[in-house]
Amino acid sequence: MNDDLLPGFAFQHARHDRVGDRRGDLEFLESAWADPATRVVLVRDLDLAVSSDGARLATVRPDQAPPGQRMLLGRAEGTTFFLVVEDSASEAPAEVGGLEYRPLRTVATSLDPVHASLAVHGVALAQWHDRHGCCAVCGERTEVAMSGESRRCPRCGAQHFPRTDPAVIMLVVDDDDRCLLGHNAARDATWYSTLAGFVEPGESLEDAVVREVAEETGVVVDRVSYAGSQPWPFPSSLMLGYLAHASRTAIAVDGVEITNARWFSRDELRREVEEGRLVIPSTISISGALLQSWYGAPLPASRV
Repeated sequence: MNDDLLPGFAFQHARHDRVGDRRGDLEFLESAWADPATRVVLVRDLDLAVSSDGARLATVRPDQAPPGQRMLLGRAEGTTFFLVVEDSASEAPAEVGGLEYRPLRTVATSLDPVHASLAVHGVALAQWHDRHGCCAVCGERTEVAMSGESRRCPRCGAQHFPRTDPAVIMLVVDDDDRCLLGHNAARDATWYSTLAGFVEPGESLEDAVVREVAEETGVVVDRVSYAGSQPWPFPSSLMLGYLAHASRTAIAVDGVEITNARWFSRDELRREVEEGRLVIPSTISISGALLQSWYGAPLPASRV
């Protein structure tokens, strides 16, 4: 664990037991589903049913759950939790009507730790099943298997497991203890963040850090150290956080993904954020946590 290195961020630690050994246990699954104490997490169009204040998931009893794909999430605080990914045309039963559905991003930092853990697991599963309905071997429509752990092809028998795409995300510092932030072409002009990129086939995580920094900014990294990780189901990434040291600081952005990059001292970062000329990530993501670990205090917020 690297809790002493990074401040808290969304989905930092799992708070529920996934009970992987029970996913194929039909007797357990049937008994748990029949138990009125069991709770069901609802996902509709990849949004979560939540309480009005966004602090908790609005779970229901199994007999109240609308039609949809049923999957096992696990156990927490003595309770078994299932996920139901609602059929697109379904409606919640009248006795649990009025449920509020919100995207995971908007409630990630307000959910309590247990419900945040269940939420990120549920949305990640829902995203994968939504995008992988056909067999990659023969093209046949696949079926949910092992209570959501996988999908099985009824034609060729191939079994498919949820994919997670590893991506490195890194805070680069130089000998003057300045940090390197980049502007992504897809974001507003004032938005600057840590650099990130997907790991390529046959590549180590450390090599991916070095390559991505060089490709995006031209900066050369010579030392890399692991800081922490974050599941990021938008749609299926695992963000692997690193701290990196730059041996050559000259910037030459790629001009495609990264249109500008700058070195910031702490004073420069604080001043520009407070003046509204710079927007930086919050600790909903490990990007903000990496940045705050360097800054040494809660990140500044705009005052304008």
